[in-house]
Amino acid sequence: MKDPLKIIVAPVSTEKASNLIEKENTITLIISRNATRSEVKHAVEKLYQVKVAKVRILITAKGEKKAYIKLSPEFDASELASRLGIV
Repeated sequence: MKDPLKIIVAPVSTEKASNLIEKENTITLIISRNATRSEVKHAVEKLYQVKVAKVRILITAKGEKKAYIKLSPEFDASELASRLGIV
């Protein structure tokens, strides 16, 4: 496994990301271009002490790799977002 701090580059703080936090319990992060789903899941669980239910990944038009991380129901995405400084 890679270092979790090298996998996660930055959180995304757009209006769409805020809606996902509130409605779908999902955090949006920019990740390293060569990170896999399992590495992202492990990094988020280790760094932020939360349980991840699902990870979706896409590459943006800018060439950045973006991950949508859905948290388990027992964890609140808005609490994690406030710790990350998104909201």
